[in-house]
Parts: sequence; structure tokens; C-alpha cells
Amino acid sequence: MRILVVGNGGREHAIAWKIYNEGYKDLFCTPGNAGICEIATCVDIKVNEFSKLKDFCIEKGIDFVIVGPDNPLADGIVDYLESFGIKTFGPTKDAAMIESSKVFAKELMKKYGIKTARYNVFYSYEEALAFVNQNDKYPLVIKADGLALGKGVIIAQDKREALNAINLMMKERVFGKAGEKIVIEDYLKGEEVSVFVISDGKDIVPLTVARDYKKALDGNKGPNTGGMGAFSPSRVVDKKLFEDILENIMLKAIYGMRKEGRPFKGVLYGGLILTEEGPMVLEFNSRFGDPEAQAILPRMKSELLEIMVKATEGNLKSVEAKFSDQYSICVVLASKGYPEKYETGFVIEGLDKLESDTIVFHANTKLDNGKIKTAGGRVLNIVRIDNTLKDAKTKVYEEIKKINFENMFYRTDIGDKEIF
Repeated sequence: MRILVVGNGGREHAIAWKIYNEGYKDLFCTPGNAGICEIATCVDIKVNEFSKLKDFCIEKGIDFVIVGPDNPLADGIVDYLESFGIKTFGPTKDAAMIESSKVFAKELMKKYGIKTARYNVFYSYEEALAFVNQNDKYPLVIKADGLALGKGVIIAQDKREALNAINLMMKERVFGKAGEKIVIEDYLKGEEVSVFVISDGKDIVPLTVARDYKKALDGNKGPNTGGMGAFSPSRVVDKKLFEDILENIMLKAIYGMRKEGRPFKGVLYGGLILTEEGPMVLEFNSRFGDPEAQAILPRMKSELLEIMVKATEGNLKSVEAKFSDQYSICVVLASKGYPEKYETGFVIEGLDKLESDTIVFHANTKLDNGKIKTAGGRVLNIVRIDNTLKDAKTKVYEEIKKINFENMFYRTDIGDKEIF
């Protein structure tokens, strides 16, 4: 098979790496990065250049396309490519709304009895302002309706922060069209986990559980990011709880999407919180998480590509995904100043000094005159697998000490949630 992975981040590198190691070497990536280019042919086509992607697929005889990022899914890349007979893994534009619209997702959950926080939807600045001025219960969670690179959720600790969040989203439009309408919901307390399944629109193949770290700094401080690290599996989700989540959240969501005429084919990611009243949904995503994919896929023993192809064909009944019992941990090395202002173009040193069983997934890197350089906010993902989470953490941070680039920073507490 000739396979194309669409995207250029750590998630896409992890997907390409998994498929490459399954024996599929006829691999392309658009646009890719310096790490992906070591295992695939990278072509400089942006993820939103649908016509160019279609032409490339036809010219190269691509058999199967895997879409990594959320934006092209939300913009209908699957609909577009499949209209030309190009088999593509991922949800259609209508199905991707489970992620691209917080309002749609909330209303879906309400209609099909999926537990989530109480919420209100606001279509104007004045309505949201009036609600906050009458509210005296904090914290409040304020969400931009649309996609915002993982940064469109603000937890307001008081009225001042709530008013500021509404102003940023609905007046200043810092998230563009994503903030045209907003959701304000109750703040839920509990442990957060991420659950992943692959669906063919009817059935699901359960994958596994991961936990990620959204805040930029140790101790969950600083601004929200796209993710600073992750580990898998999680001991807070035992077999019984996992089955409950699958039955009462993930399968209900797939059923609801089908009933709404939006059958969901692809990876469904449930961002959940384990409250005293049971698991509740914080958000749904329509693709692998980043950096959760980088922690999950190295543990996967089953063939990812086979499951993706069967999902696209609507043929997942009786398919099973198996994972190693070992723990994996992923730590993101980022550019100082991320997720706000940061500089790029710095040479990355030390990658050749890492042990052979350390996995490096590139997030934002480029090859320049034979040297690998930084090219964005999140730069590298360093991954280790071991029999215990503690041992995996110890080893990954030992390896990180060998790597250096100017303005490099990272969290030092990845994994601490479950190391006792």
C-alpha cells in the first residue's frame, strides 16, 4: 500500500512511525518535519491545500490517506478526497463537528444522556456579560465554540477573570471565528483522563487510556498549551470503569452521531473527568490527541493501519486492539515563551547521544544545511517505555539531559500524577 499521512506534528510522526514499523515503507507525509522525513517522503503541501493534496494522491497512486490534525477534518478534507475516490481515514466534516463545535457536542450529550457539566450557550457578548454579572459561583469554565489550537478554554476563578475571558473571545476575537459563540459551564472536580476508540460509524475498537498535561509549567501553572506531556496507561481507570466509560460515553456518542445522520468514522477521543458522580465528558475530539498519541502508539501491539482501513470500510465488528502492559511516558521539549511568543531556528544538539530504545517524535523541526533546527513552539517529544511509570519517568528525564537547543524548556513533573 502507498500511504499518505497529512500533518507535520508529533502526532503525525507517531502515526507514521507506527505504520512504518508495521512494515509499510511506501510512506509519504505532507508537509512532514525533519523527523518524519527519516522514514517517509515529505512533500511541501500544507494541510489546508486540499486541491494540491488531491492532485498529489492521484499522481502518486496513494491507496490510503490518514489525516492527523483537527483543522482539515473540520474543513471537510475527508469529504473532499473521498469525492475523488481517495480512501481517507477520519470523520467527515459533519461528524468532525463533535470537536469543531463545543455547542454541537454539548447538545449531542444532552440529547443522548451522556454525562457532562451543566452549561449555557451564548451567541452575544451582552448575553454572556449579563449571565456572569448575575453569577456568584466560581470557578466557571468558559469555552470558545470552535477550534482554538487547544487554547480556547479558560477557567475563571472570579468575576474579573470571567469578564476578561468573554471579552477576549467575543469582543477581541483572539480565537477568530471560534469565539463567535461560547459555552459557559460548571467547573467539575476530579482526575482527568483521555480515552480513545476507533469507530466505523457503528462499532468501536477500544484503544487505551492516557493522561496529559495542558498547562505550560510545573504544578499545572501557566497558560494552557496544546499539551506538554502524557503517559499511558492510567491506574485510576480499572477494567470495570473502562467498560463503563465505553458503554455509557463512547458508544452513546457513536450511536448519537449515527442517529443525527453524521456517522463517525475515525478516532474518537473523550476528554473525561472522574467526578464523585462518575465519569463526565469535558470534551470530545475527532482525532488522536497530541501528545497522547505519542504515549499510546508505542504501546500498541496490534496493527494500526489494518484497524484504520477496516474502520473506513465500515468493518470493525470483532476487531480487537492489543496493548503492552508496560508504561510509556512522553515529555514535550518546547521553545521558551510557548504558547505565546517564542523564537525559532535554533540548532538541536544531542539527539545522536540518546539510547537506542529512546523514541523521539519530532513536533516542529526542520532540516537546514544538514542540521535539525527548531521550527515552532512544541519542538520534540521524548518517549520511554518501562515496566513501571516511575522507571519510565526516571529514564526519560535522564535522556532529556543529553538534548539541548537555545531557549529549550519542559515540564519536570510529567507522570507525577500517578507515581506514589
